[in-house]
Amino acid sequence: MGEINIPRDQQDALAAIDTNELDRVIEQAIRGERLGDLHRLPLTGCGPYIAKQLHSLEQALTEHREAKAPRKRAETADTLRRAGRDLSFAVAAMKRRMETEQKDGQLFHVDDQIIPPYRFDKRLSVRVSYRWRRTGDDEWRLGSITFVHDVDPRPDYTTPAPKRKPSAAKQEQERQSKLYQTWEHLKRGALYSVRDYFRDGGDGDKIPKTFQATVDSQTRELNNYSTQFWRQQP
Repeated sequence: MGEINIPRDQQDALAAIDTNELDRVIEQAIRGERLGDLHRLPLTGCGPYIAKQLHSLEQALTEHREAKAPRKRAETADTLRRAGRDLSFAVAAMKRRMETEQKDGQLFHVDDQIIPPYRFDKRLSVRVSYRWRRTGDDEWRLGSITFVHDVDPRPDYTTPAPKRKPSAAKQEQERQSKLYQTWEHLKRGALYSVRDYFRDGGDGDKIPKTFQATVDSQTRELNNYSTQFWRQQP
C-alpha cells in the first residue's frame, strides 16, 4: 500500500467485495470451523491490513478446531468471534478510506511514490508533487513542494556509549540508518501535510516551493507539526 494512496489493484479487490456477503461468509466459516467460501473472496489482494486480519482469523479457526476441553473451546470461540469482527471491520474501514480517496481525487492527487536517495547527509529533503483544481470542471494544475530538514549533529547523550568504539564503517552504517529513519519520518509528514492541506480546502497557489521543517524545541527532532507549512512560524 502507498503511504497515503490505496494502489489501483487493491482498490479493485476492495470494490469486488460485498460487505453483507463477507459477513455471511465469515459467520459460515465460524460455524463450520474452516475458511470455506472466504477463499473465494479477493481478501489477500486488498492490502496488508486486511491480509493480516484474514491471517488472524485463519489462526483462530485452527486453534478453535484443535481445542478439545470445554473451557479451552469457550476461550478459542471468543477469540474466533473477535477475529471475525476484526476482519469485517478492516474491510469496511478500507472501503470508507477508498471512498474518501476517490472523492478527494476529483479535486487533488498527491503522488506518494517517493524514492529515497542512495545516500543521506545531515541535510535531508523530500519533494512532494501534486495536481489540483478548484472545481471538477477546471483544468488540472501541477505543483510541488520540497521539505528540508537539517539534522542536529550533536550526539544523543541519553543513549549509553558502547563498551568498544565501533569501526568507522560501522559508525557510518549506523549514521545512515538513523538518517534514513529521519528521512522516512520527514516523508510521511510531508505527504500527510500536503494531503490534509488540500482536504481542508487549501489553495494550491499558496503552497510554497520549499519549506524548512520545524523541530521540537526540546528534542531538536521532527514532530507531528514539523511539516505543517501553513502554520504561522515563530
